[in-house]
Amino acid sequence: MNIKIQNFFTKKNIKEYLLTGLGTAICATGIYYFLAPENIATGGISGLSIVLMHYFDLPISTVAFIINMILLTMGFIFIGSEFGGKTIFSIFTLWLVMKIFEIISPGIGPATSQTMLNMIVGIIFFASGLALAFNQNASTGGTDILAKILNKYFNLSFGVGLLVADALVVAACLITFGLETGLMGALGWYLNGLMTNYFIDGFQLKKEVTIITEHIDEVKNVVNNVVKRGATIYHAEGSYTGKSKTVLVSVVNKNQYFKLKNKINEIDPGAFIVVRNVHDIEGQGFTIPLRQEV
Repeated sequence: MNIKIQNFFTKKNIKEYLLTGLGTAICATGIYYFLAPENIATGGISGLSIVLMHYFDLPISTVAFIINMILLTMGFIFIGSEFGGKTIFSIFTLWLVMKIFEIISPGIGPATSQTMLNMIVGIIFFASGLALAFNQNASTGGTDILAKILNKYFNLSFGVGLLVADALVVAACLITFGLETGLMGALGWYLNGLMTNYFIDGFQLKKEVTIITEHIDEVKNVVNNVVKRGATIYHAEGSYTGKSKTVLVSVVNKNQYFKLKNKINEIDPGAFIVVRNVHDIEGQGFTIPLRQEV
C-alpha cells in the first residue's frame, strides 16, 4: 500500500492531476459563463445538462454531476473498471468549480449581449480546457463512456459512438429551445470539434530539425548536452558541389527549438536548417522517458 501511495505522489503524477484540474476548470468557465446562459448545447454532458436544466429546477453543476455519475456507473457495469482516477477526479472537479461559480455569481446572464460571441468564446474556453485534460491522458467521462458502451455492444467505432451521442444532444437542444438555438448548438458542436483538435495538436506539436553544418561535433554536443535530446546523423553528398555533407536530424519541443537555433547561429551562422512541425511522436524521450545515466 505504501508503495502505491509513493508511486501516486510522484512529481509527474501530481503535475498531470493539477493540469487535468486546470483544464476541467477552464471547461467549466466556458460552460457556466458563456454557453449555458445562451442555452447553446454543443453536445456532450455539458450540452445535455443545459437541455435538462430546462425541465428540472436544478443548477447545472448538479445536473452534470448526476448524469456523469449515472454514466460512470453504467460504464463500470457494462465495460468494467477501465476508468482511471483522472476521469473521476475530472468529474468531481467540474462539479466543484461550477458549484463555486453558482455561489459567487448565481443566476448570471450571458457574459456579453452577442449570442455568437458568447458561443465562440465559450467554445474556445471549453475546447482548450478539454485539450489540456486530454493531453494528460485524462478522460472527462460523459459521452466518452457512452461511446465505449456503443463500441462494445453495437460494434460502432469510438468516433462514430461519440458522433451519435453528441448528435442526440444537439437534436434534444433543437426540440427544447427551437430552431434558431438548435442550429446555433449544431454549429457550436462542429466548431467545438475543430477547436478541440486544434488545441490538442498545439499541445502535442514538436519540431523536427534537420541541420547541415561543417561544425557537426559542436552542434551534436549542443543537442545532447544543452538541449538534452538525441539525434540521428546521416552522411550525404551535395548535388551541386559533390562534396560530402553531414546531416543531423533531431526532434525537439518548441521551447527547445529556440534554444537550439540560437546556439547553432553562434556556432555556425552559415548552417543550413530545415524545420518541420510534427505530431504524435512515439518513443524514447517523448512517450518513453529518456534513460538516465547512473
